[in-house]
Amino acid sequence: MPTPVGNLGDLTFRAVEVLRGAGAVACEDTRRTGALLTHLGISRPLVRLDAHTMHRAPAVLEAHPRLAYVSDAGTPGISDPGSELVRAAVEAGIPVEVLPGPTAFVPALVLSGLPTARFTYEGFLPRSGRERRERLAAIAARPETTVLYESPHRLGDTLADLAAACGPEREASVTRELSKRFEETARGTLAHLSAHFGEGVRGEIVVVVAGRPQGTLLPGETPPDPEAQARTWAAEGRPAREIRELLIEAGLRKNDAYALALRVTSS
Repeated sequence: MPTPVGNLGDLTFRAVEVLRGAGAVACEDTRRTGALLTHLGISRPLVRLDAHTMHRAPAVLEAHPRLAYVSDAGTPGISDPGSELVRAAVEAGIPVEVLPGPTAFVPALVLSGLPTARFTYEGFLPRSGRERRERLAAIAARPETTVLYESPHRLGDTLADLAAACGPEREASVTRELSKRFEETARGTLAHLSAHFGEGVRGEIVVVVAGRPQGTLLPGETPPDPEAQARTWAAEGRPAREIRELLIEAGLRKNDAYALALRVTSS
């Protein structure tokens, strides 16, 4: 069940009812969850289930038929080990109920002002190595908005890496401390945000990156030869109208695209 990412007023009535009806509460941090239960006037046994102890999930599920699970903040199973608990319950044939509620990336996505009709959630990027480079390249290339989480002390490096992969002028936003007293959303280019947050910040952080604008080149890419590409499309049997539209999507001016499409289909 979800718990607030900051403001305790975001806890739903239904979540409180579930906590009151639970036989035990599993959580990542017993101190943090204990403080939440004390605030609500609820006393329940607490069981630690985090990334280091999730191997105990089958035994915990067997010992507590009515088990509520909460993460430190937000919805369990999103970039935390809650998904492993759900898998263990499903494999054991135990019914699972998921409550809707707070999560950080949705409000941060809306606050970014970037397109929201299609987006990809990346979670936390790998800290280094080939997998990190591949994920950065995928973010740079995709046309839809990307949402990712980052820790305060790695934010500057990640923004710099994103600027190198996507280009310094790619639009983005950084939201931190959602629903808390010092909530902040900064918007601008990756170059601007990288400079702004270069010294690091505090708090929980969500980074939102705009998709690749149509017809733009990524750092290190060379412009394609439009005539060679148009002749390839013509050899495939594509009509002039379709070739013209493809050339426009690739960044060619309308008049040039029209003339080139006619030339390659009439030759």
